[in-house]
Amino acid sequence: MRAITQQRFGGAEVLQVAEVPRPEPLPTEVLVRVVAAGLNPVDVKTREGGGMAGVLGEPPFVLGWDVSGVVEAVGFGVHTLRPGDEVYGMPWFPRQAGGYAEYVTAPSRQFARRPLSISHEASAAVPLAALTAWQALTAATTVKPGQRVLIHAAAGGVGHFAVQFAKHLGAHVIGTARSGKHAWLRSIGADEVVDYTAVRFEDAVRDVDLVIDLVGDEETGLRSLETLTPGGLLIAVPSGVAGSVVAAAGRSGKSAIPFLVEPDGPALAEIARLIDAGVVRVEVAEVYPLDRAGEAHRALETGRTRGKIVLTV
Repeated sequence: MRAITQQRFGGAEVLQVAEVPRPEPLPTEVLVRVVAAGLNPVDVKTREGGGMAGVLGEPPFVLGWDVSGVVEAVGFGVHTLRPGDEVYGMPWFPRQAGGYAEYVTAPSRQFARRPLSISHEASAAVPLAALTAWQALTAATTVKPGQRVLIHAAAGGVGHFAVQFAKHLGAHVIGTARSGKHAWLRSIGADEVVDYTAVRFEDAVRDVDLVIDLVGDEETGLRSLETLTPGGLLIAVPSGVAGSVVAAAGRSGKSAIPFLVEPDGPALAEIARLIDAGVVRVEVAEVYPLDRAGEAHRALETGRTRGKIVLTV
């Protein structure tokens, strides 16, 4: 089968099309023919030697955790899915899933039936980003109606799902983004939007119960603490949370915790239900064919995309 592999860490040029053996499903696993694969910032970091490179080890390996496709075969013991089912998932994260390929195998319960009201390309844009937002809002903490939630990088892949989920859960949602994305963010549920390039967000936002920090650097974390009420919580997603931020939070009667997403088939089933019900919209910025994965990575590296970038397989 065709896959995008890399033989060394480096820039987007290390991503190359290659022929690799097609996997076979073990007991409790399914073989999925990939129709589309989503890209995430962790893919870029891992390609460069950061991100999940410490989990995957040295190249060669195949990147990609977001997939949407069709079940081709099932292993012994699989009862929830059958050949022909259209599914999506974030299998194996943070171990190698090999999503930039024509086929993947993984435990059947790491997949769910995909939302059929949208395309495979849009479905592939969902799993990692949506699960990150969903689990941060419902597992790392539990958002309650009326709470004030501040979401940094609200127009990005995780951010645009976090805005919609927080609104669905009854929160007053505040997002940070450049001014050109404000109208769109309001259309998907943001109550307030702050242009972080024009004002310091901590001067514009107060009395927040929860901050979802999708920027993840020390400065943003420290400044975000100023927006929180006593007892408030900062969840730092991309790179954990700096010790200085944890210490500063503790001194002010607040909390700061890191977060990493996990595969979650039942949550994906609920997210698919929300998408098919029209409660949640999926934003796809650009779609590239598999053999232009390097170009897709370069687009993702700009940090200016609205929503997600997807590969068609």
